[in-house]
Amino acid sequence: MRLIFLGPPGAGKGTQAARIVAKHGIPQLSTGDMLRAAVANGTPVGQKAKAVMDAGGLVSDEIVIGIVADRIEEADARKGFILDGFPRTLAQAEALDRMLDGKGLKLDAVLELRVDQSKLVDRIVRRAEEARAAGQPVRKDDDPEVFKTRLEAYNRDTAVVAPYYEKRGQLTAIDGMQPIDSVSQAITDALSVAAQG
Repeated sequence: MRLIFLGPPGAGKGTQAARIVAKHGIPQLSTGDMLRAAVANGTPVGQKAKAVMDAGGLVSDEIVIGIVADRIEEADARKGFILDGFPRTLAQAEALDRMLDGKGLKLDAVLELRVDQSKLVDRIVRRAEEARAAGQPVRKDDDPEVFKTRLEAYNRDTAVVAPYYEKRGQLTAIDGMQPIDSVSQAITDALSVAAQG
């Protein structure tokens, strides 16, 4: 099962991806984590990424796709994977398609968690308060100002990715404003439809 999760920050992608990981035993792949691992492991593409990052630059789409291509070859991703936070741009979506085609692989589903963005800041503030109350660390991106900046970046760069997959008939929209268990059920339903497709 090869999945992409789309949706703005705070939509609940991480929560839902963790449930799919637990249920299906496939890894959730975050490009940030993969990038750090590739650099730490000194892979050829990791060395390229390190050189760019050390120079203060942004890692190119080509390098990111190379890191994803290497990572999905690992044993734990053979049964499938969830890409979370990637692709972030149209160019990355197109490059991902080419890379998967080259490996003879296809996506099983692209799930977009649709949310009322005006309510997301409240959700983030509540999440931070709950973490503090439970004595857990508050995520850096749960600061409302940091969050607003991330949301602007999402709307500027990433919101165009969903229509790309929609045109290809691969997108399933999920109402991310429902309770967590209802969102999980909607995802389960969408995946069973995709499996029959």
